[in-house]
Amino acid sequence: MSALLKAPAPAGEKKAAPVKAPTVRPRRTALDWILLVVAVIGALAVIFPLILIVLNSFKSPEDYNNGGPLHLPSHLYFGGIKRFWNGVDFPLKLWNSIFISGMVAVFGVLISLFNAYGLGIGRVKGRLPLLVVFLLANMLPQEALLYPLYNEFKSLGLYDSKWAVIIIFTVIQSAFGTYLLSSVYSTFPRELLEAAAMDGAGRWRTLWQVVVPVSKQTLAVLLIFFFIWTWNEFLIPVTFLVSNDNQTIPLAVSSLQGEHMSDITTTSASALLGLLPTLIFFLIFQRTLTRGVTAGAVK
Repeated sequence: MSALLKAPAPAGEKKAAPVKAPTVRPRRTALDWILLVVAVIGALAVIFPLILIVLNSFKSPEDYNNGGPLHLPSHLYFGGIKRFWNGVDFPLKLWNSIFISGMVAVFGVLISLFNAYGLGIGRVKGRLPLLVVFLLANMLPQEALLYPLYNEFKSLGLYDSKWAVIIIFTVIQSAFGTYLLSSVYSTFPRELLEAAAMDGAGRWRTLWQVVVPVSKQTLAVLLIFFFIWTWNEFLIPVTFLVSNDNQTIPLAVSSLQGEHMSDITTTSASALLGLLPTLIFFLIFQRTLTRGVTAGAVK
């Protein structure tokens, strides 16, 4: 009987395909629909100002006065964009913003990496009080830093220099990065560190060949955030960057705001040109940001 049960099927007979169980989709509840409606309303609230900026950027002042902000332009008008581009020397402001934000992002991530490597993995003495100091330093309002920093950089001869803003924001951003990375590296797999030590790797080699490759997604997220945060800063750059050749895009956009300024189309064009670089930067690194956020801490 057992031999009959184990006997192979005849050569001409085909085996029946396994029947797949039908997938049952969960029914949406009332709460799901409410959350969906809230999400759509939130998305529209974010997109609507962007649509207004794009509409009014390509609209002539006469067209704006006749139809208002919600009216479609009768023809494409590039006068506002050209006026802002030439009036503030936009390519120079763009380079200043890229240079300052890029240097702060790179230096901030490097300093955060070195600090967190010592605090999170090295377990130096007084680790917890040092982390509290880094956290408090990141929570200080910028207004409280202006006067002492102004006197300090004035005495050093770095006032009205891009490097003054780079140094300030590198310290500010690295304080947050150190606090975040230290918590991440405190849960770093000890097996990897022990394996590297058994292979004869020193601390420097362990950092660059073990720690950095494992945590590269977290470092990439910090790099993107540091760049965008520095790009959008206004208070410290407007205090320390006085000359026109050193100013950034947010300062160039704010130069159009005045008591007697009524050219809405030029203002919209300046907002559009100021927004495009960060939007392009975000779209380029969107996948990296998504992977880093979903990955969470070190695996």
